[in-house]
Amino acid sequence: MNKIELQRRTKKFNIDIISFCNSLPETPAGFEIAKQLIRSAGSVGANYRATSRSKSEADFGYKLKIVLEEIDESHYWLEIIKESELSIDKNINRLIQEANELTAIFASENKTFDLRTRAKEK
Repeated sequence: MNKIELQRRTKKFNIDIISFCNSLPETPAGFEIAKQLIRSAGSVGANYRATSRSKSEADFGYKLKIVLEEIDESHYWLEIIKESELSIDKNINRLIQEANELTAIFASENKTFDLRTRAKEK
């Protein structure tokens, strides 16, 4: 998967999360979790997109680590929604799967970046 395709995929994830959050109950928990989830999912796409405008290798690595943290946080909130039965929306499993896949992609990309950076330092 190339950078443009991954940018599209992270943007779609954010849009899907927004749609999903519109189905959450209008309760204090529903509002707060929706807010947290929308924020973290939006940060995934925005920060990944920002990696292409990095000012340095260090800046790129920093932004990539933020992406990994934010997709992991999104995954966390999706699990909370499912396990607390806050939503019975059938899309929850698909969103969790997408969060898993994106986490794996960004974890791998972070590992590759770290290895490449260490190799340059030698």
